[in-house]
Amino acid sequence: MVKITDVARRAGVSPSTVSYVLSGKRTISAETRQRVEESIRELGYRPHAGARALASSRSNVLALVMPLRPGVHVPVQMQFAAAVATKARAHDHDVLLVTQEEGEEGLRRVANSALVDGLIVMDVQMQDARIPLLRALGLPSVLIGFPARADELTCIDLDFTATGERCVDHLAELGHRCVALLGSPPEVYARGTGFAQRTAAGFTSAARRRGMASTVVPVEPGRDAARRTVERLLREQPALSALVVHNEPALGALVEAFQRAGMAVPEELSVVAVCPDEVAENAAVPVSSVSIPAVEVGEGAVELLMAKLADRDVPDATLLPPRLTLRASTAPHRAPAKPRYAPAHARDGSECLTAP
Repeated sequence: MVKITDVARRAGVSPSTVSYVLSGKRTISAETRQRVEESIRELGYRPHAGARALASSRSNVLALVMPLRPGVHVPVQMQFAAAVATKARAHDHDVLLVTQEEGEEGLRRVANSALVDGLIVMDVQMQDARIPLLRALGLPSVLIGFPARADELTCIDLDFTATGERCVDHLAELGHRCVALLGSPPEVYARGTGFAQRTAAGFTSAARRRGMASTVVPVEPGRDAARRTVERLLREQPALSALVVHNEPALGALVEAFQRAGMAVPEELSVVAVCPDEVAENAAVPVSSVSIPAVEVGEGAVELLMAKLADRDVPDATLLPPRLTLRASTAPHRAPAKPRYAPAHARDGSECLTAP
């Protein structure tokens, strides 16, 4: 194992000089610093983590607070976690993963432990009870997601409001007039989770602006729930010709249920999803989609946090614009040759109800 004395001997300096180069606690001439850094690289020296933390008053550990709540799709969450961990290692930091739903108490416990230099917080709710504590802790933090009030916070995420709008605009440009958002499980909306609420708001706003009839329907997990959702939609909204799906685990089951009900994709039903690219690409009918930029957001959160730790100015809000990739699941609207359903309340078989 390479020791600090080996680095010092090769560079022709004292071990204390090597320590000062590593800690930055004293001014070292550029020539001496260069010799020490070259010796470190050539010998492959890595400072002992405990000694480095004592020297810098830093732990070189970041906490990723990722509560695994009901309705959370774990594979996508883990994409964020992997991106955070990989980028943190590039900055010589490790990641402490906090997955239990402990709310404010969990944040306080981690912050008071002196185990971490900063926090990255996920699954942010519109009225998140953790926000007042984050403002008061004095520990640098970055949120992946936006609460209703984001002042005095540093937040990064996909622009989900613009995402809902972009999906509707694409379908409107294809001539569709009746559209539904099939969203996350009900408990995600009940918690006021930011990404779900903002997507629904953008979807509804764009549909209103375009003069389209629209509805938002949470979707329970499982194929039976997908089938029941589809049957309900086709009974209540016989003019439905387009979907936005913001529930990646349910995407395949929903498309299959519509096809079993006799609606071909995209001939009779256009589908746009908000999901990872690999989910959209591998569907039975490749789905037009706005991708979830987990890597870009996760890496961006680490970069923002590292900048805060270095006392550099960072933007309060970083919103990534939606990128819509067109695939085989969307096509221009054409009227069905015959009515699909004729519910008792229908006057002309053409209405699409707007959810309250």
